[in-house]
Order: sequence, then C-alpha cells, then structure tokens
Amino acid sequence: MIYYKNLLLIDDDEDDHEFFLEAVREIDNTINCICLYDGEMALCMLREKKSLPDLIILDTNMPKTNGRQILTELKSDPELRDIPVIMYSTLISERDNSELQKLGAAHYLAKPSKFEDFLNALNQILRRRW
Repeated sequence: MIYYKNLLLIDDDEDDHEFFLEAVREIDNTINCICLYDGEMALCMLREKKSLPDLIILDTNMPKTNGRQILTELKSDPELRDIPVIMYSTLISERDNSELQKLGAAHYLAKPSKFEDFLNALNQILRRRW
C-alpha cells in the first residue's frame, strides 16, 4: 500500500526532476508530485499552508539555501514539522546522515545511477509510514 499520494520534490537539478517523476509515474500514476528548484520558494509555498504534501523529498546540496537549512526550518515550524522529510543526495557520509537524522530527517535516499535501483528504493519509501 502506498501511504503518500502528495509529494514535494525540492531539488535544483532538472534531470533529477525528470528521473524522479518517471519513477513516480511508474510506481503509481495517481500520485501528485510538485517539483521545485529552490528551497526558499518551497518554504514560502509550505508556509502558505494551502496544500501540504504528505512527504517531502529534499536535496541536501543546493545553492542559496541548502537541504540542512530547509530541514531545520521545516522542523521548527509546528504546522510543518510532522511532514516526513526524506533527504536526497548523491553522496553522504555516515556522519552527515547521523546529523540529518538529529535534525529530523526521516530517511536518507542516495541518488542511484540506475533507474531500476531508484525505482525500488522510492517504492519502498512510499510504502513505509515514516
């Protein structure tokens, strides 16, 4: 069973958006996914609280406001802190992963190079209650 039908992807890479959307469509084409390139824009949208996502996928390394800063902001807002945040990056150390969990990240997802690996990992994330 898929628990998350409204996703927000925050990632500055257009190719990663396409990769992500293709995987989401293959898993379940009824999932609604909003993709934003900028962390500040995402925070503004979320603070308006018109339509909150069920799950946020957040790139760790972005210009301007990075994923750690956005995660900290999300978890300090009483109305946003309960939305699970999956951190998403190419490389991360065990120390970074531990730090992100302390900041409130539900999980860390490495950006795999193979579509099939990513599809399987995302499928597992969407089927687990965070």
